[in-house]
Amino acid sequence: MNRVVCPGSFDPITFGHLDIIARASSLFDEVVIAVMVNKTKKTLFTVEERMEMAREVSSKYPNVKVDSWSGLLVDYCKANSINTIIKGLRAVTDFDYELQMSQMNLQLQNVETLFMSTSPSHSFLSSSLVKEIASYGGDVSSYIPAPVLVRLKARLDSLAALPEEK
Repeated sequence: MNRVVCPGSFDPITFGHLDIIARASSLFDEVVIAVMVNKTKKTLFTVEERMEMAREVSSKYPNVKVDSWSGLLVDYCKANSINTIIKGLRAVTDFDYELQMSQMNLQLQNVETLFMSTSPSHSFLSSSLVKEIASYGGDVSSYIPAPVLVRLKARLDSLAALPEEK
């Protein structure tokens, strides 16, 4: 079976992520969305919430499954017999960082990385930007699926209702 892992924080999952996932699902027998736990990143949603959203919005692709991992991605690949990672690239700055990661992954565990350029309509899109725009009341409905938008608005509303720290 030809399998690939599509890793990320997916906090939240965007149409840019789904573009890469959908295109990968037509190229591979199985695509695993690996919701990664990064201890240095402060996330808006828990791992379980991010996994639920990823499952919901990728459910139309029968060969896509969702999993999570805390640790090195290459260790996940080894533990799950996956030898290919797919990463979406938005700009040259993504490539600079991802190239280093891909070379390290190849050295550590002989795991290949394939780069897929994002569709032009998503080339500027990031989860961080979506969260920032939404936190100021901006309309992000064209950047994330409707079920994700509902959760994002609810989470931001609940955070706004909390008393401010002094």
